[in-house]
Amino acid sequence: MNLLIDAGNSRVKWGWHDGLRWASVSTVSLIEFAAANHDINPFAATHEDPDRIVISNVAGEGAHQLVVNWTSIFDAEPLWLRGENARCGVRSCYDEPGQLGPDRWAALIAARALHAGDCVVVNAGTATTVDLLSAAGEFLGGLILPGVDLMRFVLHEHTGKLPIQEGRFRKTPTCTLDAIETGCRHAQAGAVERMVRRAAPDALCLVSGGAGRALIEQLEIPTRYVENLVLEGLARVAASEPSRLHPDAAAPGGAQAPVAGG
Repeated sequence: MNLLIDAGNSRVKWGWHDGLRWASVSTVSLIEFAAANHDINPFAATHEDPDRIVISNVAGEGAHQLVVNWTSIFDAEPLWLRGENARCGVRSCYDEPGQLGPDRWAALIAARALHAGDCVVVNAGTATTVDLLSAAGEFLGGLILPGVDLMRFVLHEHTGKLPIQEGRFRKTPTCTLDAIETGCRHAQAGAVERMVRRAAPDALCLVSGGAGRALIEQLEIPTRYVENLVLEGLARVAASEPSRLHPDAAAPGGAQAPVAGG
């Protein structure tokens, strides 16, 4: 069983995967994760030691240390995913592959496994990322833009009177709240559709993230929603890796040695 962890800007998701299917998937806000009771390990609540642990973290050093603390009880040594030149059939054309966020890299790996043709990989959350993946498995580049909630917040913070409340998407907005909401959602959909026009005509748009379903409603292109695209990619990375036990995890004769500090 493999433990996969996606620490995002707003939420932490983790799942246990047996190599074929998900045994369980959990999610909490980053605030809830940081405030978790130190006596209750959220990762160990339902399963025994994992064979492999693969982690994507874009939430900063604080989240990194929390995940280190919670995973230190296991024998498996975590793999902290980073952008790379190539993995699992995907080759990066990024100028500096190591600077690509691990969440984007994991999503591209999942997309390659889910769709053999050209595709546009979209993750709509606190930020929205829009990445081009060719049928040959080449990551050609992509966009990062603020998500809808962040766009709305920035308008409120940097103007004198614009409200922060959520409005309605309307064809022709006739009030300020709806004008903001419609403008933000048009901006999201427009960025995605402009990138699709740069891909092959039959490119599929794979969409994930908390704001993904709302985004799909505005898109006029072939789309498919994937619930946890980053976790799916992490599962495939784990499947490609040998077991990562700490050097002292197995005692002579095959018995488990105690884990230091565990």
